[in-house]
Amino acid sequence: MVDSFPQRIVCLTEEPTEVLYALGEEHRIVGISGFTVRPPRARKEKPKVSAFTSAKLDEILALKPDLVIGFSDIQADIARDLIRAGVEVWISNHRSVDGILAYIRRLGAMVGAYEKAERYAQRAEAHLADIRAAAAQLPRRPKVYFEEWDEPIITGIRWVAELIGMAGGDDVFPEHSRESLAKHRILADGGEVVQRAPDIIFGSWCGKRFRPEKVAARSGWETIPAVRHGDLHEIKSPIILQPGPAALFDGLDAIHAVIADWAARYREA
Repeated sequence: MVDSFPQRIVCLTEEPTEVLYALGEEHRIVGISGFTVRPPRARKEKPKVSAFTSAKLDEILALKPDLVIGFSDIQADIARDLIRAGVEVWISNHRSVDGILAYIRRLGAMVGAYEKAERYAQRAEAHLADIRAAAAQLPRRPKVYFEEWDEPIITGIRWVAELIGMAGGDDVFPEHSRESLAKHRILADGGEVVQRAPDIIFGSWCGKRFRPEKVAARSGWETIPAVRHGDLHEIKSPIILQPGPAALFDGLDAIHAVIADWAARYREA
């Protein structure tokens, strides 16, 4: 039987690479993002031909892809150049947990692996349900502030806020999380965080190490409960800021572990 599905896929971000490997369809991938860390073997097996906001167009074209997969408006210029060069491009733009699950199913269907993708998506849904059930048993729900960048301060995107809720916490900037573009989640005044008094602060400064001591030293932030009690934690960006399986498994688990520990320590407060 002739395989009529894409045979030479270039993945401009990590999540399609992770999904295709999980589905056993990694043989279709001919190029990946240089920021890919999941799965680790992908970095050893596939040429790295893009960053997030830039790509090596000549190298991508040399791979003769029959499909290039990217994510969001940030990669619009890359997509435009590839389309003008005659390449088929799919840019996903999902921003929620439901969107990630739909993405897994859609990508699986695009490569003729819908049944495998459905099983994988159901496995993720079961994991989400398990964490929700565990979170429902916690004695308290902390107020949580998630910081995606520090200069300027950018609050968490929608899927992060949703995962915080599933893990047992309440995001202190729910209205910001509904904004899909980072520029619309910039805090002009860090004093807003002080006013909302989070019990836990998570930092995931996309591409650089989170510095809790710098956060704690911000003017006025010494009054925040999370700062007073030392509850500032890094969540590595590859497991939470990629809208793919990593967030639904490792990212969610990391958030829940911190929240569960906090709830155990402050159950009587």
